[in-house]
Formats: sequence, structure tokens, C-alpha cells
Amino acid sequence: MSSELAAIAAVLADPTRTRILEELLGGVPLPAGALATRVGVAPSTVSGHLTRLVDAGLVTVTPVGRRREVALAGPRVAEALEALGRLAPAPRPIGLRAVTRAQALRHARSCYDHLAGEVGVRVTDALVACAALRADDGGFAVPAGAQAAYAALGVDLDAVRATAASRPLARACADWTERRPHLAGALGAALLDAALAQDWVRRRPDGRALTVTAAGAAALSALERRSRSAAAAASSRPRARSRPPSPRPRARG
Repeated sequence: MSSELAAIAAVLADPTRTRILEELLGGVPLPAGALATRVGVAPSTVSGHLTRLVDAGLVTVTPVGRRREVALAGPRVAEALEALGRLAPAPRPIGLRAVTRAQALRHARSCYDHLAGEVGVRVTDALVACAALRADDGGFAVPAGAQAAYAALGVDLDAVRATAASRPLARACADWTERRPHLAGALGAALLDAALAQDWVRRRPDGRALTVTAAGAAALSALERRSRSAAAAASSRPRARSRPPSPRPRARG
């Protein structure tokens, strides 16, 4: 395993390649030419880097007409990159444009196919607080009876379960800006799809930061209110008193 890890580390050691992977973390395939523009290198330079990334199993390149569409190889790659981001020192943006971009990424962004950043963590925390999600052995599990909580967010939990055979239903993904986990897996992807479909968040054309609309902010506030009410109701329930142990029968002599 050590040689395989060293090979991956060698691929990630190049700043241009890590920049390419960062641009693809939004989960939307990008033409190779547009990727070169975003990264700030020549198309021929990107082509060489893409070869290394494809060979390492980190990205896929699909011909679409005359152009090549580049995407991450899957959600596990995105989750690994987010986890590595937590190990790296927090970047210090220089200049107004860089600071604005960093603030937008920290607030709300897509992590491949699910919601990340401050908003992603707040959604995850609220789902845990209202017992629609449970921390489980370093990850997340979905308890029974959680359908109504997800239906309120536009997600059919049973349908997601039925289509999640090829991937985990719920996973914990390390959030590199919040330094805490957010929800990933098939359920995380379904929540982001529902948020986009209901115009709660919008993708930006210049990266993976997401714009939270007024309707989205209201939906998040409503979710957090429900979670607080559920937590308060749970804490006010009387705890069942344990019965004192029955006295042992005295030995008869």
C-alpha cells in the first residue's frame, strides 16, 4: 500500500494538478479548455496534467463532440480531497477578489455532489438535532421514521434508499473550512439536488461556491427551528426510572 500512496502523493504534489482537482470539486464536468482558463495555464499544459490524473484514477476525460469533458472519478475522490484540505494550513487569501471568493466558498459550496461549507454543516447539525440523522461509528446513519423530516426538504427518503445500492446512503465527509463533518453519500446528493430544484441554492458560473437564495435562507431557518423544537421536546420527556433491585430471598436455616 505504501507504494500506491506514494504514487498518489507524487501526483498531488504538483500545484497545477491540485488546482485542477479543486476546480472539479464542484461536481460539474468542465471542458478541458475552460479548465485551462480557470487554472491559468495553456491547454497543452493541462493536457499533460490530465494524463497524470487519469492514470492515477483521480479524474475521467470523456470526448463530447470536439471537446473533452473532465470530471472527478467519483465521490470518494472528492471526500479524500476534502479530508486532505483539513490537514493543510488554512489558506490566506490576498486581495479583495481572493478574499471574496474564499468567503463565498466557506459559506456554501458543492463538494462534488453534496452541500458543504457553513451551510452544509448547519444542515447536517439540524438533521442530527431533530433525530433525522445519527452519528454512528465515525459516520452517519439514518434512523427509522425519518421520512417526514426529509420530505419537508423535498427528498423522498424511500426513493433514495432504493437507488443507493451502489453507494452508502449517508457518509460523513470532512469539511475543510468548518473542520467538522457534513453529510455526504446518496442522501447528501439528494439534498443538494432538492435544494437546487427548489431554488434554495444556485450554482455560480465561476466555481463551486453556491449562492443561497432568500427562499433557501428561510428553509434553513425553518429546519433549524424544527430541530430546536425536537431537541427541546426530547429533553423535556421524563426519563424512565430504573427499578430498584429486588431483595434477595433470605436463606432459611
